[in-house]
Amino acid sequence: MYPTRRNRRLRKNSATRDLVRETLLTTDDLMVPLFVVEGEKVNEEIPSMPGYYRLSLDLLTEELKTLQSLHLKAVLLFVKVDDKLKDNEGTEALNPEGLMQRSIKAIKKTAPEIQVFTDVALDPYSSFGHDGIVREGEILNDETNEILAKMAVSHAEAGADFVAPSDMMDGRIGAIREALDQEGFQQTGIMSYSAKYASAFYGPFRDALDSAPGFGDKKTYQMDPANRREALKETAMDVAEGTDIAMVKPGLCYLDIVSDIKANFEIPVAVYQVSGEYSMLKAAAEKGWLDHDAVMMEQLLAIKRAGADLIATYFAKDAAKLLQS
Repeated sequence: MYPTRRNRRLRKNSATRDLVRETLLTTDDLMVPLFVVEGEKVNEEIPSMPGYYRLSLDLLTEELKTLQSLHLKAVLLFVKVDDKLKDNEGTEALNPEGLMQRSIKAIKKTAPEIQVFTDVALDPYSSFGHDGIVREGEILNDETNEILAKMAVSHAEAGADFVAPSDMMDGRIGAIREALDQEGFQQTGIMSYSAKYASAFYGPFRDALDSAPGFGDKKTYQMDPANRREALKETAMDVAEGTDIAMVKPGLCYLDIVSDIKANFEIPVAVYQVSGEYSMLKAAAEKGWLDHDAVMMEQLLAIKRAGADLIATYFAKDAAKLLQS
């Protein structure tokens, strides 16, 4: 007997497949990480991230025009800080004329409709390369939160739409929300790195910002990759403390976490497809082992299918070009 139910009817041609497709990826789903450095006419390719660059402020404004032409609407901002400005307390992070603050202002002046998300953590500013204040080899939690709250307010004063605490200190979302509200920035949002794992995929990013830890590792504050339930506990705490968006980082190896958070919380879920994920595909494609564009789009669809509302990805421009072709 032949089957009366034939699933292949819905796959018979591209038009039918388009009509019944369950997951759609658009440029509205994508956020562009940007690395900013001091200087003029600086366009430095990051060796471990082929095709990705550190930009000076004058070239950043040109990059914004490209992003707008591709209908990309959000950026996640990072700055590379000169070593001479680094200390244990991240003092430069609070400088109202610091590189981050000037970058925010430049973006909002050039492209005010682009949503600016800013990294809030001490590691780019720390002489130890850690996300918090260091004392006798320990990363201090509460003292770090005080600085993170001041940093978030500084970003809001410069015009940030969302601050994105990536440090994984306990209680930092509540401290940041309280500080923002007290200073009149009730409309400044928080995208917390709620489930940020102590991953081996971050290496190229640390090259980009020269922010590798000077001693030890980050396992006392970033999450154990073996843990799943802990991600729900971390996210629940961030939601209770006032986060607007919960982020999972990295992406592909943690899609079960994305799905769990999406199923258990009624806030948007973001995913950071990190530097190691980007660089692996670039390397494999350069060798001719993988079809770059096909694999890139499959990965992004997988992240969206798992439940992501927003994807921070170094592939954003490449994907946007394909989506518009």
